[in-house]
Amino acid sequence: MVMYYLDLFGVIVFAISGALEAGKKRMDLFGVLILAVVTALGGGTLRDVILGNQPVGWVKDNTYLWCALGAGLFTFIAGRFAHFPRRMLLVADALGLAVFAVIGSEVALSLGMPTLIVTIMGMMSAVMGGLIRDVLANEIPLIFQKEIYATAAILGSLSYVAGQYLLPTPLATLVAVTVGFSVRLLAIRYKVSLPIFLLTERASR
Repeated sequence: MVMYYLDLFGVIVFAISGALEAGKKRMDLFGVLILAVVTALGGGTLRDVILGNQPVGWVKDNTYLWCALGAGLFTFIAGRFAHFPRRMLLVADALGLAVFAVIGSEVALSLGMPTLIVTIMGMMSAVMGGLIRDVLANEIPLIFQKEIYATAAILGSLSYVAGQYLLPTPLATLVAVTVGFSVRLLAIRYKVSLPIFLLTERASR
């Protein structure tokens, strides 16, 4: 039950981030709601489709959809009168990322998937919504830049898989969420990033 409410929390946080991105692009209410929903539910939807886990999560339980729509509408209205602190949103987004990575891993494990697929599904659940958001908003997706983002999701997912062999499930879940959350926050705090690929063209002779 705790994971269910954390999952809804992640949906709300990601929906707010999608709505804020729509606001930066000066989209109308429909655009705000679309970006809120795809950011919050896109990763889990793609995961369920690939795994054949039908119907997808928000169809089985439309509380997820209502939370995403509600968060998007709230952001559309509140954003006209209040400022959303960037630091607060980064912390909330990091927690949502970690929770989604663990939930995606849990779904894949419950379907008997091997470790590699479980890790990919955990990462996909956490980052694909944001990727779709950025594409729709005509931005370079965050996971293709040098920030430690998808990497934090992968480490959280791997921690969850390892924890299944070593710890009771509730403790494995807690450890995995803590790992993903901490890695993301430390990367933000200390500006840690992956190396970038600089392609140098040889001077023509």
